[in-house]
Amino acid sequence: MSTTGDGERADAVVRPDARSRWARIAVSLMRPARSFRTATRTPLLQVLKSAVAAVLAWLVGSLVVPGEAPIFGPIAAILVVQPSVNQSLSRAVERSIGVIVGVVVAYVAALVFGAPSWLILVAIVVSLLLGWVLRFPASSTVQIPISAMLVLSIGAATPGYATARIIETIIGCVIGVIINWLIVPPVALQPAHDAVAALGREVAATMEGLAVVLSSPTDVAFRTQVLVEARLLRPMQYKSQTAIDAAEESLRFNPRRNGQREQIAGDRALQERLAVVVTRVLGMARALNDHFDESLHREPMTGAIAEELRRAAHDLKLVMVHADLPTGEAEVLGHEEPLLTAPVAALTPDPAHWILIGSLLEDLRRVREEIVGAIDDPHVR
Repeated sequence: MSTTGDGERADAVVRPDARSRWARIAVSLMRPARSFRTATRTPLLQVLKSAVAAVLAWLVGSLVVPGEAPIFGPIAAILVVQPSVNQSLSRAVERSIGVIVGVVVAYVAALVFGAPSWLILVAIVVSLLLGWVLRFPASSTVQIPISAMLVLSIGAATPGYATARIIETIIGCVIGVIINWLIVPPVALQPAHDAVAALGREVAATMEGLAVVLSSPTDVAFRTQVLVEARLLRPMQYKSQTAIDAAEESLRFNPRRNGQREQIAGDRALQERLAVVVTRVLGMARALNDHFDESLHREPMTGAIAEELRRAAHDLKLVMVHADLPTGEAEVLGHEEPLLTAPVAALTPDPAHWILIGSLLEDLRRVREEIVGAIDDPHVR
């Protein structure tokens, strides 16, 4: 009995090691596959629309051009279904032009040289160069040699093959656009709204951090953190601009665009003003980090600049409230009045600090102009 118990205990000790070894092997084998995975999935609605468009393109192509498998139609339909209707129209035109030009290249080449095997390679090279010379987009440039190759290799001995493939492609493109228009693609307004809101919150928080540096003793770590946060505003600015561009793209030819353009126009107007504020706030953070010394707090102007930065942060949050953007704070700012009601009064600084003070005042002036302008801008509200 003891021997059996010892054997079971030995198996219990060995098996976890074996399982962990096989688990490590499985993880290592799956690592190359994981590198091809993306962080986000394609929306399920777009996948289903692509499937419906492909099936309809196959059925319609079989009825219009019987006798051959209508493979060009479903391929075109799948490629044409894009996140927005405008992108679908662009892809449909690019795909159709690529197929037509490719078929023409193949027809002319076969008419001049006959049907030797080497003609396919020549047609591929000529098609790529033709797309480059004509400055076609990448999708059309790639489609030209594919169409030429298929026509020369498969349809050389089939009368009407080239014409049938053009018809199939046009059918697939039309069906793809119609399906993408009927099954309405989503309007990407919320990501743009959220990106502008995040940028506004971080700009306000950075200005409050600069006010702390100017008005109270701080250590190097805190000042470095404020500078790092200021530098992170730039990628957030680019992200918000990209999100707004995507939102405007999603509205083009979209049946749901009515009533949505005003919101995206307001986000665009506020983002453009925030871009100027980001540049100025980043300049202030760099200047403070480069020229800071402990005697700076004895300057009478630093307290006034710090107070003005706090007021600017408050008024920026007020702008966000008026634009229906979340401020991330519990207090209600919508019923308060702007604090940037008068420019700061400048005093003569110490000669050791006059360059820094002058730089901060100029950046602060531009910040004030943009925030006050946003308060009065009807597009932001």
